[in-house]
Amino acid sequence: MNDRIRSPQVRLVGSDGQQIGIVNIQDALRMAQDLDLDLVEVAPQANPPVCRIMDYGKFKYERDVRQKEARKRQTRVEVKEMKLRPKIDPHDYGTKKGHIERFLKAGNRVKITIMFRGREMAHTELGRKLLDRLTEDLRELATVETFPKLDGRNMTMVVAPIKRAPVKEPKEEPVAESAGAS
Repeated sequence: MNDRIRSPQVRLVGSDGQQIGIVNIQDALRMAQDLDLDLVEVAPQANPPVCRIMDYGKFKYERDVRQKEARKRQTRVEVKEMKLRPKIDPHDYGTKKGHIERFLKAGNRVKITIMFRGREMAHTELGRKLLDRLTEDLRELATVETFPKLDGRNMTMVVAPIKRAPVKEPKEEPVAESAGAS
């Protein structure tokens, strides 16, 4: 900006967006000062660099507003976690599965952890069967993002909600009435 621009010549764009051309940096600075505006380098990698005459404070404010709007529109995907044991009761399994379904419908990814204790480590296939059963039960809602893997005494898997395209309703065409009656 202004005196910090080190290039001897710049491609100048006016305050109204009109191309002025390639000018010396001193001339560009003088033009900006005459309009009581700033000379801002907008494309430093170009040869010669592109500079624009503008109000830098207003430019910064508008850029910040655009970035804030972009952050608002961004969707944050949370990763929820559900912990299970390999010898889970059928009712408890149903309850945990219900929680996972609710998380997926809300658009969250779910990390499912099977915790092994003591001698259960000798039967990790029970945990794998449980995760396979859960994957099959959630087939309509989720896809497996990270396949089951054993990490110490825990087996983890991550499932993500399936992205569905919005359903469009068919348009009804107007019915043409006949003009003559027999």
